[in-house]
Amino acid sequence: MSLAVVYSRALSGMAAPLVEVEAHLANGLPAFNIVGLPDTEVKESRDRVRAAIIQSGFDFPAKKITVNLAPADLPKESGRFDLPIAVGILAASGQIAISPEELAKYELAGELALSGLLRPVRGALAMVWQSTQARRRFILPQESAEQAALIERAEVLAAESLVAVAAHLNGIAALPRCQARAEAAEEAPYPDLQDVKGQHTARLALEIAAAGGHSILMSGPPGTGKSMLAQRLPGILPPLSDDEITETWALRSLLPQQHSFSRHRPFRSPHHSASAAAMVGGGSDPKPGEISLAHNGVLFLDELPEFDRKVLEMLREPLENGLIHISRASRQATYPARFQLVAAMNPCPCGYLGHPAKPCRCTPESIARYRGKISGPLLDRIDLIIEVPALSAAELTQATPGEPSAAVRERVLAARERQQRRQGKSNALLNVTELDELAAIEPEAKAALSAVLEKLSLSARSYHRILRIARTLADLAGSDTVNQRHVMQAVSFRRTPS
Repeated sequence: MSLAVVYSRALSGMAAPLVEVEAHLANGLPAFNIVGLPDTEVKESRDRVRAAIIQSGFDFPAKKITVNLAPADLPKESGRFDLPIAVGILAASGQIAISPEELAKYELAGELALSGLLRPVRGALAMVWQSTQARRRFILPQESAEQAALIERAEVLAAESLVAVAAHLNGIAALPRCQARAEAAEEAPYPDLQDVKGQHTARLALEIAAAGGHSILMSGPPGTGKSMLAQRLPGILPPLSDDEITETWALRSLLPQQHSFSRHRPFRSPHHSASAAAMVGGGSDPKPGEISLAHNGVLFLDELPEFDRKVLEMLREPLENGLIHISRASRQATYPARFQLVAAMNPCPCGYLGHPAKPCRCTPESIARYRGKISGPLLDRIDLIIEVPALSAAELTQATPGEPSAAVRERVLAARERQQRRQGKSNALLNVTELDELAAIEPEAKAALSAVLEKLSLSARSYHRILRIARTLADLAGSDTVNQRHVMQAVSFRRTPS
């Protein structure tokens, strides 16, 4: 046949849309053209494919070759289309004897070396994750196939060269189905919460945040344990579900450098000098940033006011919607960003405002300027805002350890299980309608909350966030309804940094 169609996948954010690689051979002067909005890397595949076909022992057709990457309006990037282009040319020239129906059962991706060997490609997990819905087998280079095989439902075939792929499609030697590599030894467990002495209010706030999936801001002098608490939050969170694991791994596979594929929840702690592109993602071909890499995990921002104001304002959309949209001149990408924000800050530039022993050296103007870096709308989107005071000498020297993470985690898991049975998701993800239907607030509690709203002039968003926290407190207490005590306690966890 003079026309062959091979299926592959492109990458557009987290999506991996299907690409039909159409290879057509026609009489005329020898030529090799690739159409369908290819970028420079794809255009260069002409030379790689030609050399790989010849070095693999096949004949390169001396005809007018046209390769179309459909759909034409979808940008195509990287060398992932080398393998499907080569297979399409070989199938169109009759050197791979396979029917169109059988060829349509496969999807292929891989970069070709000039020798015909296959090199790994970026985004293998994301591509295979979506191809499983089409129920096709996916042929990938060995290293990429080992990653993609982490998806249990996928049928991934590993190939080392173009010759091996051709032999499989010709029915000569079948490619092995790739099995997931045996998991490496699990990383050291998260630090234990019992290392934190004192700070009972902060520990309770951390437990509430874990139980309901809430964001939290801690304010206090240096050395009071804010970073210690943040680092121990992942250790009391419930384990990742299978779908969350797959989604997290698929995100990591989009990065050019190799990342470990752990079953632990992500914990990202970018430096306060991180740029906007590093935080939200970017580039001409937008890559995920820190907030997306923290998806299904924890994003810890230490020294929150030291971050660039523009960077902080970019957190508004993902905190509200769990998504981040990146637009460039020719590319758009959408990445998931459903993370738990944990932020820490000092009360003033020197850090000792309100300290019982150390005097503050800051002027009122510098304090106002420091706190003004965090906008009201951003603070409004943070569920829990607490103070972490300085510890006394007696608290620091006491020998009695705090409650261990294992005990706290049991209560968190029980609260999460109640939420799953009731609404199928955590309290932090409840929308306004669901909150009104499922919160089960007692009339006395509603009246008390209304009085507090009037007194403190809280926004509608703050009102609903207080309700979510109160609902989580009720779940931790094993209560089906939210009473007045839960509401007033929830209000106490929304203090403006001072």
